Amino acid sequence: MSAETILTDKLSKLGKRSKRNLNNQHSPRKRLDKSFFVTDKGNTVGGGTNAVLNALQAYLRYLEGTGRDDWQELQEKLCNAESRDGASFATLFGPALCLGIISRRRVHYEAIKYEKERNTGFLSPFGYSAATVAAAADAVCSMEWYWLMSLRSLRSNEGVYSTRIWRWNGYQIQGIILQYTVAGKEGPAILLVHGFGAFLEHYRDNIYDIADGGNRVWAITLLGFGRSEKPNIVYTELMWSELLRDFTVEVVGEPVHLIGNSIGGYFVAIVACLWPAVVKSVVLINSAGNVIPEYSFLQFSNERQASGPVRLGARLLLFYLRLNISNFVKQCYPTRRERADDWLISEMLRASYDPGVLVVLESIFSFKLSLPLNYLLEGFKEKVLIIQGIKDPISDSKSKVAMFKEHCAGIVIRELDAGHCPHDEKPEEVNSIISEWIVTIESKVPAESFL
Repeated sequence: MSAETILTDKLSKLGKRSKRNLNNQHSPRKRLDKSFFVTDKGNTVGGGTNAVLNALQAYLRYLEGTGRDDWQELQEKLCNAESRDGASFATLFGPALCLGIISRRRVHYEAIKYEKERNTGFLSPFGYSAATVAAAADAVCSMEWYWLMSLRSLRSNEGVYSTRIWRWNGYQIQGIILQYTVAGKEGPAILLVHGFGAFLEHYRDNIYDIADGGNRVWAITLLGFGRSEKPNIVYTELMWSELLRDFTVEVVGEPVHLIGNSIGGYFVAIVACLWPAVVKSVVLINSAGNVIPEYSFLQFSNERQASGPVRLGARLLLFYLRLNISNFVKQCYPTRRERADDWLISEMLRASYDPGVLVVLESIFSFKLSLPLNYLLEGFKEKVLIIQGIKDPISDSKSKVAMFKEHCAGIVIRELDAGHCPHDEKPEEVNSIISEWIVTIESKVPAESFL
Protein backbone atom coordinates (compact mmCIF):
# COMPACT_ATOMS: atom_id res chain seq x y z
CA MET A 1 0.00 0.00 0.00
CA SER A 2 1.35 3.42 -0.93
CA ALA A 3 2.36 6.02 1.63
CA GLU A 4 -0.29 8.44 0.35
CA THR A 5 -3.09 5.90 0.84
CA ILE A 6 -1.99 5.03 4.38
CA LEU A 7 -1.51 8.66 5.34
CA THR A 8 -4.88 9.70 3.94
CA ASP A 9 -6.53 6.96 5.97
CA LYS A 10 -4.67 7.94 9.16
CA LEU A 11 -5.56 11.61 8.79
CA SER A 12 -9.21 10.79 8.13
CA LYS A 13 -9.33 9.04 11.51
CA LEU A 14 -8.69 12.39 13.18
CA GLY A 15 -12.24 13.27 12.13
CA LYS A 16 -11.05 16.50 10.57
CA ARG A 17 -10.44 15.47 7.01
CA SER A 18 -12.49 13.45 4.58
CA LYS A 19 -10.76 10.61 2.84
CA ARG A 20 -9.97 11.50 -0.73
CA ASN A 21 -11.15 9.25 -3.48
CA LEU A 22 -7.92 8.11 -5.11
CA ASN A 23 -9.66 6.27 -7.92
CA ASN A 24 -10.12 7.66 -11.38
CA GLN A 25 -13.59 9.12 -11.74
CA HIS A 26 -13.74 8.44 -15.46
CA SER A 27 -14.85 5.15 -16.88
CA PRO A 28 -11.91 3.14 -18.19
CA ARG A 29 -11.30 2.99 -21.88
CA LYS A 30 -12.14 -0.36 -23.44
CA ARG A 31 -9.02 -2.45 -23.90
CA LEU A 32 -7.93 -2.84 -27.51
CA ASP A 33 -7.18 -6.21 -29.09
CA LYS A 34 -3.72 -4.99 -30.15
CA SER A 35 -3.00 -2.77 -27.17
CA PHE A 36 0.61 -1.90 -26.32
CA PHE A 37 -0.19 -2.17 -22.62
CA VAL A 38 0.07 -5.45 -20.75
CA THR A 39 -0.54 -4.53 -17.12
CA ASP A 40 -3.86 -4.16 -15.33
CA LYS A 41 -3.30 -0.44 -14.84
CA GLY A 42 -2.51 -0.12 -18.52
CA ASN A 43 0.42 2.25 -18.09
CA THR A 44 3.31 -0.07 -18.96
CA VAL A 45 4.33 -0.78 -22.54
CA GLY A 46 5.16 -4.43 -23.08
CA GLY A 47 5.31 -7.26 -25.55
CA GLY A 48 8.13 -8.18 -27.92
CA THR A 49 10.78 -5.91 -29.35
CA ASN A 50 8.74 -5.09 -32.45
CA ALA A 51 5.71 -4.15 -30.37
CA VAL A 52 7.77 -1.87 -28.12
CA LEU A 53 9.44 -0.26 -31.15
CA ASN A 54 6.01 0.37 -32.65
CA ALA A 55 4.90 1.96 -29.37
CA LEU A 56 8.04 4.09 -29.37
CA GLN A 57 7.19 5.40 -32.85
CA ALA A 58 3.72 6.33 -31.58
CA TYR A 59 5.27 8.10 -28.60
CA LEU A 60 7.79 10.09 -30.66
CA ARG A 61 5.11 11.13 -33.17
CA TYR A 62 2.69 12.43 -30.57
CA LEU A 63 2.49 15.88 -32.19
CA GLU A 64 1.54 14.47 -35.59
CA GLY A 65 -1.73 12.86 -34.55
CA THR A 66 -2.92 9.50 -35.84
CA GLY A 67 -5.96 7.53 -36.88
CA ARG A 68 -4.67 4.24 -35.46
CA ASP A 69 -6.48 3.08 -32.33
CA ASP A 70 -3.37 1.60 -30.71
CA TRP A 71 -1.36 4.79 -31.28
CA GLN A 72 -4.24 6.90 -29.98
CA GLU A 73 -4.37 4.77 -26.84
CA LEU A 74 -0.66 5.23 -26.20
CA GLN A 75 -0.86 8.96 -26.75
CA GLU A 76 -3.72 9.20 -24.24
CA LYS A 77 -1.64 7.27 -21.72
CA LEU A 78 1.26 9.62 -22.44
CA CYS A 79 -0.83 12.58 -21.25
CA ASN A 80 -1.89 10.75 -18.09
CA ALA A 81 1.71 9.76 -17.29
CA GLU A 82 3.11 13.26 -17.74
CA SER A 83 3.39 14.03 -14.01
CA ARG A 84 6.02 16.61 -15.02
CA ASP A 85 7.54 17.59 -18.36
CA GLY A 86 9.14 14.53 -19.96
CA ALA A 87 8.30 12.11 -17.13
CA SER A 88 5.95 10.03 -19.29
CA PHE A 89 8.70 8.26 -21.22
CA ALA A 90 10.25 6.47 -18.26
CA THR A 91 6.82 5.63 -16.84
CA LEU A 92 5.65 4.00 -20.06
CA PHE A 93 8.88 2.43 -21.31
CA GLY A 94 10.89 1.95 -18.10
CA PRO A 95 9.93 -1.73 -17.59
CA ALA A 96 10.74 -2.61 -21.22
CA LEU A 97 14.17 -0.99 -20.85
CA CYS A 98 14.77 -2.67 -17.50
CA LEU A 99 13.88 -6.10 -18.91
CA GLY A 100 16.06 -5.60 -21.98
CA ILE A 101 13.18 -5.82 -24.47
CA ILE A 102 14.63 -2.70 -26.03
CA SER A 103 18.01 -1.15 -25.36
CA ARG A 104 18.77 2.40 -24.31
CA ARG A 105 20.93 2.84 -27.40
CA ARG A 106 18.14 1.70 -29.71
CA VAL A 107 15.77 4.23 -28.15
CA HIS A 108 18.36 6.96 -28.63
CA TYR A 109 18.92 5.89 -32.23
CA GLU A 110 15.18 5.98 -33.03
CA ALA A 111 14.72 9.35 -31.32
CA ILE A 112 17.62 10.97 -33.19
CA LYS A 113 16.52 9.35 -36.45
CA TYR A 114 13.03 10.85 -36.08
CA GLU A 115 14.49 14.23 -35.10
CA LYS A 116 16.54 14.29 -38.29
CA GLU A 117 13.44 13.40 -40.32
CA ARG A 118 11.71 16.45 -38.87
CA ASN A 119 14.67 18.71 -39.67
CA THR A 120 15.60 17.55 -43.20
CA GLY A 121 18.52 15.47 -41.98
CA PHE A 122 20.01 17.90 -39.44
CA LEU A 123 20.11 18.24 -35.66
CA SER A 124 19.47 21.72 -34.35
CA PRO A 125 22.10 23.17 -31.98
CA PHE A 126 19.23 24.78 -30.04
CA GLY A 127 17.68 21.54 -28.81
CA TYR A 128 15.13 19.02 -29.96
CA SER A 129 12.11 20.09 -31.97
CA ALA A 130 9.64 17.79 -30.18
CA ALA A 131 9.11 17.33 -26.43
CA THR A 132 8.75 13.56 -26.86
CA VAL A 133 12.12 13.31 -28.61
CA ALA A 134 13.72 15.29 -25.80
CA ALA A 135 12.04 13.12 -23.16
CA ALA A 136 13.19 9.85 -24.76
CA ALA A 137 16.74 10.96 -25.58
CA ASP A 138 17.35 12.65 -22.22
CA ALA A 139 15.94 9.72 -20.26
CA VAL A 140 18.08 7.03 -21.88
CA CYS A 141 21.22 9.20 -21.77
CA SER A 142 20.65 9.73 -18.04
CA MET A 143 20.06 6.01 -17.48
CA GLU A 144 23.25 5.17 -19.35
CA TRP A 145 25.23 7.71 -17.31
CA TYR A 146 24.17 6.27 -13.95
CA TRP A 147 24.63 2.70 -15.13
CA LEU A 148 28.23 3.42 -16.20
CA MET A 149 28.89 5.32 -12.99
CA SER A 150 27.57 2.42 -10.91
CA LEU A 151 29.83 0.00 -12.77
CA ARG A 152 32.80 2.26 -12.08
CA SER A 153 31.90 2.39 -8.40
CA LEU A 154 31.65 -1.40 -8.22
CA ARG A 155 35.01 -1.90 -9.93
CA SER A 156 36.89 0.93 -8.28
CA ASN A 157 38.90 0.48 -5.10
CA GLU A 158 38.64 4.17 -4.27
CA GLY A 159 37.08 5.15 -0.98
CA VAL A 160 36.63 3.29 2.28
CA TYR A 161 33.40 1.43 1.58
CA SER A 162 32.48 -1.39 -0.74
CA THR A 163 29.72 -0.04 -2.94
CA ARG A 164 26.65 -2.13 -3.67
CA ILE A 165 23.82 -1.52 -6.12
CA TRP A 166 20.10 -1.87 -5.49
CA ARG A 167 17.48 -1.49 -8.20
CA TRP A 168 14.27 0.00 -6.86
CA ASN A 169 11.00 -0.99 -8.54
CA GLY A 170 8.61 0.72 -6.19
CA TYR A 171 7.76 4.02 -7.84
CA GLN A 172 7.01 5.46 -11.28
CA ILE A 173 10.06 3.88 -12.91
CA GLN A 174 11.30 0.30 -12.81
CA GLY A 175 14.91 -0.54 -11.98
CA ILE A 176 16.12 2.80 -10.58
CA ILE A 177 19.78 2.50 -9.56
CA LEU A 178 20.73 3.35 -5.98
CA GLN A 179 24.01 2.88 -4.15
CA TYR A 180 24.45 1.60 -0.61
CA THR A 181 26.98 -0.08 1.65
CA VAL A 182 26.82 -2.43 4.62
CA ALA A 183 29.20 -3.23 7.48
CA GLY A 184 29.09 -5.73 10.32
CA LYS A 185 28.21 -9.43 10.34
CA GLU A 186 25.95 -9.78 13.37
CA GLY A 187 23.84 -7.78 15.76
CA PRO A 188 20.90 -5.38 15.45
CA ALA A 189 20.20 -3.83 12.04
CA ILE A 190 20.76 -0.07 11.66
CA LEU A 191 19.98 2.09 8.61
CA LEU A 192 21.68 5.49 8.21
CA VAL A 193 19.88 8.12 6.13
CA HIS A 194 21.64 11.31 4.99
CA GLY A 195 20.26 14.81 4.49
CA PHE A 196 19.55 16.93 1.42
CA GLY A 197 22.53 17.21 -0.91
CA ALA A 198 24.54 14.55 0.91
CA PHE A 199 25.18 10.83 0.31
CA LEU A 200 26.06 7.65 2.21
CA GLU A 201 29.69 8.74 2.65
CA HIS A 202 28.49 11.57 4.88
CA TYR A 203 28.50 8.82 7.52
CA ARG A 204 32.14 8.08 6.66
CA ASP A 205 33.28 7.95 10.30
CA ASN A 206 30.12 6.38 11.70
CA ILE A 207 29.49 3.23 9.68
CA TYR A 208 32.39 1.06 10.82
CA ASP A 209 32.60 2.44 14.34
CA ILE A 210 28.94 1.68 15.01
CA ALA A 211 29.33 -1.75 13.34
CA ASP A 212 32.33 -2.51 15.57
CA GLY A 213 30.00 -2.11 18.56
CA GLY A 214 28.24 -5.33 17.58
CA ASN A 215 25.78 -4.02 14.97
CA ARG A 216 25.03 -4.43 11.29
CA VAL A 217 24.96 -1.04 9.60
CA TRP A 218 23.49 -0.10 6.24
CA ALA A 219 23.91 3.34 4.68
CA ILE A 220 22.09 4.34 1.50
CA THR A 221 22.44 7.19 -0.97
CA LEU A 222 18.86 8.29 -1.54
CA LEU A 223 17.30 8.70 -4.95
CA GLY A 224 18.32 12.04 -6.44
CA PHE A 225 21.55 12.45 -4.48
CA GLY A 226 25.23 11.55 -4.67
CA ARG A 227 25.91 8.79 -7.16
CA SER A 228 22.40 7.36 -7.08
CA GLU A 229 20.13 7.91 -10.07
CA LYS A 230 18.26 11.20 -10.54
CA PRO A 231 15.30 10.32 -12.76
CA ASN A 232 12.76 12.77 -14.11
CA ILE A 233 10.01 12.16 -11.56
CA VAL A 234 8.11 14.15 -8.95
CA TYR A 235 10.18 14.09 -5.76
CA THR A 236 8.17 14.16 -2.52
CA GLU A 237 8.76 13.23 1.09
CA LEU A 238 6.35 10.30 0.71
CA MET A 239 8.32 8.99 -2.27
CA TRP A 240 11.55 8.98 -0.25
CA SER A 241 9.81 7.33 2.71
CA GLU A 242 8.47 4.55 0.46
CA LEU A 243 12.01 4.04 -0.82
CA LEU A 244 13.29 3.56 2.75
CA ARG A 245 10.47 1.13 3.51
CA ASP A 246 11.22 -0.95 0.42
CA PHE A 247 14.96 -0.91 1.10
CA THR A 248 14.36 -2.14 4.64
CA VAL A 249 12.12 -4.96 3.43
CA GLU A 250 14.03 -6.03 0.32
CA VAL A 251 17.67 -5.45 1.30
CA VAL A 252 17.90 -5.46 5.09
CA GLY A 253 15.14 -8.03 5.47
CA GLU A 254 14.20 -7.22 9.08
CA PRO A 255 13.10 -4.28 11.27
CA VAL A 256 15.79 -1.64 11.70
CA HIS A 257 16.87 1.18 13.95
CA LEU A 258 16.38 4.18 11.64
CA ILE A 259 18.83 7.08 11.96
CA GLY A 260 18.36 10.23 9.88
CA ASN A 261 20.02 13.63 9.61
CA SER A 262 18.28 16.82 8.46
CA ILE A 263 15.58 16.07 5.87
CA GLY A 264 16.58 12.40 6.18
CA GLY A 265 15.33 12.57 9.75
CA TYR A 266 11.93 13.74 8.53
CA PHE A 267 11.77 10.82 6.08
CA VAL A 268 12.67 8.46 8.91
CA ALA A 269 9.86 9.87 11.06
CA ILE A 270 7.35 9.30 8.23
CA VAL A 271 8.45 5.67 7.90
CA ALA A 272 8.00 5.16 11.65
CA CYS A 273 4.51 6.65 11.48
CA LEU A 274 3.24 4.79 8.42
CA TRP A 275 5.04 1.44 8.76
CA PRO A 276 5.92 0.96 12.45
CA ALA A 277 6.38 -2.79 11.94
CA VAL A 278 9.68 -2.21 10.07
CA VAL A 279 11.15 0.20 12.65
CA LYS A 280 12.65 -0.71 16.03
CA SER A 281 13.61 2.79 17.10
CA VAL A 282 14.19 6.25 15.64
CA VAL A 283 17.22 8.53 16.00
CA LEU A 284 16.82 12.07 14.63
CA ILE A 285 19.99 14.12 14.14
CA ASN A 286 19.09 17.79 13.68
CA SER A 287 15.98 16.69 11.87
CA ALA A 288 13.89 18.83 9.54
CA GLY A 289 10.25 19.32 10.46
CA ASN A 290 8.43 21.17 13.22
CA VAL A 291 6.63 20.46 16.44
CA ILE A 292 3.06 21.78 16.45
CA PRO A 293 1.41 21.80 19.87
CA GLU A 294 -2.16 20.60 20.26
CA TYR A 295 -2.74 19.96 16.57
CA SER A 296 -6.31 19.02 15.71
CA PHE A 297 -6.41 19.53 11.97
CA LEU A 298 -3.71 18.40 9.57
CA GLN A 299 -3.62 19.01 5.85
CA PHE A 300 -1.43 17.09 3.47
CA SER A 301 -1.15 16.86 -0.29
CA ASN A 302 1.26 14.76 -2.32
CA GLU A 303 0.63 16.82 -5.45
CA ARG A 304 3.47 18.98 -6.74
CA GLN A 305 3.48 21.48 -9.59
CA ALA A 306 6.71 22.54 -11.32
CA SER A 307 5.94 26.05 -12.51
CA GLY A 308 8.15 28.41 -14.47
CA PRO A 309 9.26 30.33 -11.36
CA VAL A 310 10.14 27.04 -9.65
CA ARG A 311 12.32 25.95 -12.57
CA LEU A 312 14.02 29.35 -12.62
CA GLY A 313 14.52 29.22 -8.88
CA ALA A 314 16.15 25.78 -9.14
CA ARG A 315 18.60 27.05 -11.78
CA LEU A 316 19.51 30.10 -9.71
CA LEU A 317 19.91 27.98 -6.58
CA LEU A 318 22.17 25.53 -8.42
CA PHE A 319 24.32 28.39 -9.71
CA TYR A 320 24.55 29.88 -6.22
CA LEU A 321 25.43 26.56 -4.57
CA ARG A 322 28.19 25.81 -7.07
CA LEU A 323 29.79 29.14 -6.28
CA ASN A 324 29.30 29.01 -2.51
CA ILE A 325 29.19 25.32 -1.60
CA SER A 326 32.43 25.44 0.39
CA ASN A 327 31.38 28.36 2.61
CA PHE A 328 27.87 26.99 3.06
CA VAL A 329 29.03 23.54 4.21
CA LYS A 330 31.71 24.95 6.51
CA GLN A 331 29.04 27.01 8.27
CA CYS A 332 27.30 23.75 9.17
CA TYR A 333 30.48 22.68 11.06
CA PRO A 334 30.96 25.60 13.47
CA THR A 335 33.20 23.82 16.01
CA ARG A 336 35.32 21.79 13.57
CA ARG A 337 35.37 23.50 10.20
CA GLU A 338 38.23 21.25 9.04
CA ARG A 339 35.74 18.36 8.90
CA ALA A 340 34.18 20.06 5.87
CA ASP A 341 37.23 18.97 3.90
CA ASP A 342 38.09 19.12 0.23
CA TRP A 343 36.84 15.59 -0.45
CA LEU A 344 33.37 16.29 0.97
CA ILE A 345 33.08 19.57 -0.93
CA SER A 346 34.32 18.11 -4.21
CA GLU A 347 31.91 15.16 -4.04
CA MET A 348 28.97 17.49 -3.44
CA LEU A 349 30.14 19.69 -6.30
CA ARG A 350 30.56 16.68 -8.60
CA ALA A 351 26.98 15.56 -7.95
CA SER A 352 25.69 19.01 -8.91
CA TYR A 353 26.66 18.30 -12.55
CA ASP A 354 24.84 14.97 -12.79
CA PRO A 355 21.92 14.59 -15.23
CA GLY A 356 18.62 15.34 -13.51
CA VAL A 357 19.97 17.43 -10.64
CA LEU A 358 17.73 20.39 -11.51
CA VAL A 359 14.64 18.23 -11.13
CA VAL A 360 15.74 17.29 -7.61
CA LEU A 361 16.43 20.91 -6.69
CA GLU A 362 12.95 21.87 -7.82
CA SER A 363 11.61 19.73 -4.98
CA ILE A 364 13.08 22.20 -2.47
CA PHE A 365 10.51 24.76 -3.57
CA SER A 366 7.65 22.29 -3.16
CA PHE A 367 8.56 20.60 0.12
CA LYS A 368 5.48 20.48 2.34
CA LEU A 369 6.67 19.42 5.79
CA SER A 370 3.15 19.96 7.07
CA LEU A 371 3.03 16.83 9.23
CA PRO A 372 4.46 17.77 12.64
CA LEU A 373 7.12 15.58 14.19
CA ASN A 374 5.06 15.10 17.34
CA TYR A 375 2.30 13.58 15.19
CA LEU A 376 4.69 11.34 13.25
CA LEU A 377 6.42 10.07 16.41
CA GLU A 378 3.46 9.76 18.78
CA GLY A 379 3.32 5.98 18.37
CA PHE A 380 7.01 5.56 19.24
CA LYS A 381 7.15 6.66 22.85
CA GLU A 382 10.27 5.40 24.65
CA LYS A 383 11.81 4.60 21.24
CA VAL A 384 12.89 8.03 19.98
CA LEU A 385 16.30 9.64 20.48
CA ILE A 386 16.93 13.26 19.48
CA ILE A 387 20.56 14.26 18.87
CA GLN A 388 20.65 18.01 18.42
CA GLY A 389 23.63 20.16 17.51
CA ILE A 390 22.90 23.36 19.42
CA LYS A 391 24.95 25.57 17.06
CA ASP A 392 22.94 24.63 13.96
CA PRO A 393 23.01 27.65 11.58
CA ILE A 394 19.98 26.37 9.66
CA SER A 395 17.42 26.16 12.48
CA ASP A 396 16.86 27.47 16.00
CA SER A 397 18.02 24.42 17.94
CA LYS A 398 17.28 25.78 21.43
CA SER A 399 13.69 26.54 20.60
CA LYS A 400 13.27 23.19 18.84
CA VAL A 401 14.64 21.26 21.81
CA ALA A 402 12.30 23.19 24.10
CA MET A 403 9.32 22.22 21.89
CA PHE A 404 10.40 18.57 21.89
CA LYS A 405 10.62 18.54 25.67
CA GLU A 406 7.24 20.18 26.12
CA HIS A 407 5.16 18.41 23.50
CA CYS A 408 6.79 15.02 22.82
CA ALA A 409 6.40 12.66 25.73
CA GLY A 410 8.72 9.68 26.11
CA ILE A 411 11.62 10.88 23.95
CA VAL A 412 15.28 11.17 24.89
CA ILE A 413 17.26 14.28 23.93
CA ARG A 414 21.02 14.67 23.74
CA GLU A 415 22.37 18.16 23.04
CA LEU A 416 25.84 18.53 21.52
CA ASP A 417 28.14 21.47 20.96
CA ALA A 418 27.95 21.08 17.18
CA GLY A 419 26.22 22.38 14.07
CA HIS A 420 23.80 20.86 11.55
CA CYS A 421 25.73 17.60 11.06
CA PRO A 422 26.88 16.40 14.51
CA HIS A 423 27.46 12.85 13.23
CA ASP A 424 30.23 14.11 10.91
CA GLU A 425 31.42 17.06 12.98
CA LYS A 426 31.84 15.04 16.19
CA PRO A 427 31.57 11.39 15.10
CA GLU A 428 33.16 9.92 18.24
CA GLU A 429 30.51 11.43 20.51
CA VAL A 430 27.62 10.57 18.22
CA ASN A 431 28.84 6.99 17.67
CA SER A 432 29.04 6.44 21.41
CA ILE A 433 25.55 7.84 21.97
CA ILE A 434 24.04 5.73 19.18
CA SER A 435 25.78 2.53 20.32
CA GLU A 436 24.53 3.01 23.88
CA TRP A 437 21.04 3.76 22.57
CA ILE A 438 20.89 0.56 20.51
CA VAL A 439 21.96 -1.51 23.53
CA THR A 440 19.27 0.16 25.64
CA ILE A 441 16.50 -0.49 23.12
CA GLU A 442 17.59 -4.05 22.35
CA SER A 443 17.76 -4.94 26.05
CA LYS A 444 14.26 -3.49 26.48
CA VAL A 445 15.43 -1.25 29.28
CA PRO A 446 13.19 1.83 29.79
CA ALA A 447 14.43 4.81 27.80
CA GLU A 448 14.67 6.87 31.02
CA SER A 449 17.73 4.83 31.94
CA PHE A 450 19.50 6.31 28.92
CA LEU A 451 19.24 9.85 30.27
